[in-house]
Amino acid sequence: IYWFEYLRRKQKKRKKQKGRTVHRSHIPDRVSISHRPEEVNNRTEFGHWEGDSIEGTRITKTGVHTEVERISRKIKGGKVADITSKESLKAQTIIFSNEPRQAVKSTTVDNGRETHLHYKLRTRFNMMTYHAHPYSSWERGTNEHGNWHIRYYFPKGTDFSKVSESELQSVINEINNRPRKIHNFLSANEVYYQLLKKELGCDDRN
Repeated sequence: IYWFEYLRRKQKKRKKQKGRTVHRSHIPDRVSISHRPEEVNNRTEFGHWEGDSIEGTRITKTGVHTEVERISRKIKGGKVADITSKESLKAQTIIFSNEPRQAVKSTTVDNGRETHLHYKLRTRFNMMTYHAHPYSSWERGTNEHGNWHIRYYFPKGTDFSKVSESELQSVINEINNRPRKIHNFLSANEVYYQLLKKELGCDDRN
């Protein structure tokens, strides 16, 4: 019996992955996560996100850019033709353009090459951008966990050029509507819209 086959991710043993190259010293206007306000760190303020890229095959170079709201754990994402700063910025612009200003206050990203245009988010959305310390993925654990859920549907080696945008959004929507123990079995969407209503000063009668 191969017990690893019963694991959700089905890997035999964790292997050290090469990962993406860190470009910390070349990132313009980089602000370290060390300077991130306490209300973001302790999840007491709504509208702060964590972003990252999910890589597909090395041949097609396609992937997905994801953003996860820190309190609600709501995932948003979009396909990218390549893991580059231009493609990531394009995906982030679409993601954040569809949200009210009050829901877009900051995002925390890693130090990969795809984050080099992060400062344009500040101009476009008046939001802060923070960078985690190199090789410290746990500092963006909310996004890492969100990506883990997506990987259940699209394992490592997935060729995202063969995955349609509607298929991706269907998966993300299913994850966001799934009851979560951390939310007393409310879904990420339910928590997100409750927090958004509160942020906008609305109640159930409006």
